[in-house]
Amino acid sequence: MGFGPVAPFDAAACFLAIGMAIILSSWGENYGDSSDSKDLITQFKGAAKAIASDEKIALLGAIQSLFEGSMYTFVFLWTPALSPKDEEIPHGFIFATFMLSSMLGSSIASRLLARKLKVEGYMQIVFSVSAFTLFLPVVTNFLVPPSGEKGGSISLGGCLQLLGFCTFESCVGIFWPSIMKMRSQYIPEEARSTIMNFFRIPLNLFVCVVLYNVNAFPITVMFGMCSIFLLMAAVLQRRLMAVSDLHRSTKAVMMTAEDEPLNP
Repeated sequence: MGFGPVAPFDAAACFLAIGMAIILSSWGENYGDSSDSKDLITQFKGAAKAIASDEKIALLGAIQSLFEGSMYTFVFLWTPALSPKDEEIPHGFIFATFMLSSMLGSSIASRLLARKLKVEGYMQIVFSVSAFTLFLPVVTNFLVPPSGEKGGSISLGGCLQLLGFCTFESCVGIFWPSIMKMRSQYIPEEARSTIMNFFRIPLNLFVCVVLYNVNAFPITVMFGMCSIFLLMAAVLQRRLMAVSDLHRSTKAVMMTAEDEPLNP
């Protein structure tokens, strides 16, 4: 039909328009409880108070910000990392592989949660593996000599990085259901969205700063920074598990003391 490479995007726009029409005609708006409505300043004050009064909420918010910041930075870096010499790489196939890896990670997370494994425990491993995978571009830059020729196919270093990036996407797939599980455990439902938006403010500022200065630093420095952030997330996750275990043990002792009969 002569649409060329943009044909899939045009088709997607048609399906999105159909979906919008169905939603507008069949879905009603959920305005929530109007009796409990608060202005924006009051909501953010309540969120700040909750973060300051509960270390678990502060740790969880910092963990999510560190991981998401690294993830969003990775989105803009994987293409130049795999083709530093303008190699011809199948971008669509690679992106589809990333999505498949993420779906695989979500499937793994569902199995881990079904087995009642402690989220705080296995997420330390996930963050550590993520840090290693995003450190691969730094390692391959020193161990695998880059090709001096422009163009061509993906290099050996690029193949190793691609394997690491797929592993990172699997970690992303594990991250989302796991972080939602921890949110439900540690953040009160009535203030959950406001608290998480509170942490997204510095996250979005960080991503904007990175994108604005993306050409100011070598790509290995950017990946090294992301790897450090993920290691910090692993350390904070360990701290969160320790604080959570202490809170549970203290609560169990108090409940046991209340249940014991008084001695005559």
